[in-house]
Amino acid sequence: MDDQEDPQPEQQRHPPYYDEKTEEKSYEKEHEKQGEKSNQDPLSALTWALILIWAGLVFLASNLGWLDRLQVQFNLPEGFEVLRLGTWSVIALGAGLILLVEALIRTFVPAYRSSTGGNYFLAAIFLGISLNGIFGWQLVWPFILIGLGLASLAKALVRGRK
Repeated sequence: MDDQEDPQPEQQRHPPYYDEKTEEKSYEKEHEKQGEKSNQDPLSALTWALILIWAGLVFLASNLGWLDRLQVQFNLPEGFEVLRLGTWSVIALGAGLILLVEALIRTFVPAYRSSTGGNYFLAAIFLGISLNGIFGWQLVWPFILIGLGLASLAKALVRGRK
């Protein structure tokens, strides 16, 4: 075979439904929607920024030895004791509390109302991880179940008010 050029022009090499201009416009519209969504709801960005700041502060406190000096004193029932206040436990505790606050704001403030099930679930996971490192599962898991039940109850009550 001798060197021949492709008999089909450049435009016809793609399937007939492919249109570069339409695809570019579709991409621009999708990008604009994402930008509008993030501009309308700064709560999520604020939440994750606070979690990162919290994690940085905890690592700084740990590296400077401040976390080791922090002695947590609790009056717990007999058989329960504070195990250890580790760096990751403190980070997870703060992250869980921040996510819980975000979920509560989304539940009760109409301007930020959106689906909160994932936020409550993620908050419960972070809080469970953190509290397990501090108290142990025998005390933590019942509170996680109670918290998830209260979150479901709050969501149902708010939904009933609409």
